[in-house]
Amino acid sequence: MIQNEPVSEIMVKNIIALNREDDLESAEKLFNKYKIKHIPVVSADVVIGMLSYSDFLKTSIPETAEDPHNINSVVYNAFSIEQVMSKNIVCINSKTSIREAATILAKREFHALPVVDDGVLTGIVTTRDLLNYYIKQY
Repeated sequence: MIQNEPVSEIMVKNIIALNREDDLESAEKLFNKYKIKHIPVVSADVVIGMLSYSDFLKTSIPETAEDPHNINSVVYNAFSIEQVMSKNIVCINSKTSIREAATILAKREFHALPVVDDGVLTGIVTTRDLLNYYIKQY
């Protein structure tokens, strides 16, 4: 295993992101289309939050819904992206070591870290990326 290998080696660079003006219906389409669980929320490429699929589900599925995949458009309009997203997020830069990223995810109980260089979102590292990296090592 390479010591201090940077997250730039494993981060996802083709970023799927939302803007604060997007709606929850757009978010659901992105989650489903790309089979992802975390979407950074940006304003002019600057990260302002993170929307996780689990947080999305908590606020968008009525408790009485029989089919959680058939969400009523009224529910979509009940909340904005800004109301649902996590705002106090931790970002790392592309030179952060993979080990340090794994440590942050483990200690803070996060599942994704936006990668920001010079104030601009350049990637995302998830627990899936880390697991795949460690699997390749052995």
